[in-house]
Amino acid sequence: MSFTKVAASPEHERWPEMIHRQAKMYNRSNDIRSYFWRDYNRILHCTAYRRLKHKTQVFFATRNDHICTRMEHVNHVAAVSSTLCNTLGLNVELAMAIATGHDLGHAPFGHWGEHILKDIVKGFSKDEFWHEKNSLKFVDKLETLPDPYGKEYNLFLTYAVRDGIISHCGEVDNAYDEPIRPRNENILLENIVAPNQYQPFTWEGCIVKVADKIAYLGRDIEDAFTLGVLNFMKLRELTRILSSLLEKKIKLEQINTTFLMHELMIDLCENSTPEKGITFSKKYVDLINEVKKFNYKHIYMHTRLDPFKNYATLIIKSFYEFLLELYDSTNTLQRLDKEKDSFPLTVGYFIDWLEKYTHVPGSRRSRFANEKIYNLGNEYDYKQAIVDYISGMTDAFAIRAFNELINF
Repeated sequence: MSFTKVAASPEHERWPEMIHRQAKMYNRSNDIRSYFWRDYNRILHCTAYRRLKHKTQVFFATRNDHICTRMEHVNHVAAVSSTLCNTLGLNVELAMAIATGHDLGHAPFGHWGEHILKDIVKGFSKDEFWHEKNSLKFVDKLETLPDPYGKEYNLFLTYAVRDGIISHCGEVDNAYDEPIRPRNENILLENIVAPNQYQPFTWEGCIVKVADKIAYLGRDIEDAFTLGVLNFMKLRELTRILSSLLEKKIKLEQINTTFLMHELMIDLCENSTPEKGITFSKKYVDLINEVKKFNYKHIYMHTRLDPFKNYATLIIKSFYEFLLELYDSTNTLQRLDKEKDSFPLTVGYFIDWLEKYTHVPGSRRSRFANEKIYNLGNEYDYKQAIVDYISGMTDAFAIRAFNELINF
């Protein structure tokens, strides 16, 4: 029995900016795409997607071209999601849009960068920084595309795609005892205050949530071995664990992402039904948990990552403190302007950022018709603007801009 496909329409939208869909960019009479495939294309063409190629997945700023970046991870999630949806009779276009957009606006330097920004935000806001919520903010408020006349508008994605992005938290350890099923409530997504607070609204969102984990477990092992973080002895330890759990002989050369992806996808398809929900067999839930435990112990907590964490902390906190010192209420832009020649990367691009998202009388940026979200007379808004600016950076840009700060 196949799962019911979600209707390819924006009927679940509940936000007032939907009126902008009447703009010619969003309501072309000769468009041959579905709503969800248009969303996928908007995501694919926005700048936050392009930046993913220079953002950390696990190992930061590596010189090895074959180590996974955030963009490659997103493509893996999209590939797994589309295969699962195609097999289960779900909407592949919706899953592709969610998967491709699920990590937009992810902090530089991976989850450690997210941890640093979370710590910074605690100092001035009651809201918590978490990357799923930040990804929703990027597609809702920060990313823009030009219409046929050069005016830049927000993306205005459908509810189903936006919901899948904020609900994608892949830290799911109970997909056997408590299979994943879509929620029934059409809630305001802006009111979600914590990751995993709600299940996704669609089956496709549930698939992406699981695919996120399927995609990274094996690939992180491959990369760790390539970089020497894992050795043959550790891999043999993992083969013994997997052989015991799967009750079959697992060879050393099978410890790779394609083997683990295949095993997990087949098991999920064999065990998921509309009645049961999206689920693995108990054997494969145990496998996921053991591999995750292995990765945390031998990869994510490895001491070789400590210098990187210290470096990332120094870079991000230095940016925040430097830009915060330049705040001067309604005179902030003028004060920043005095510093941009000395710091063209750090300050120059930050001025561009503020002018795009702030009402500035007489601004040369009249082509931006996107929503304005900052009031520079409000220090809270300025601090939030710094965090948004930093979260959009790539690792490579952050390093270049930091070198600018320390180059006297």
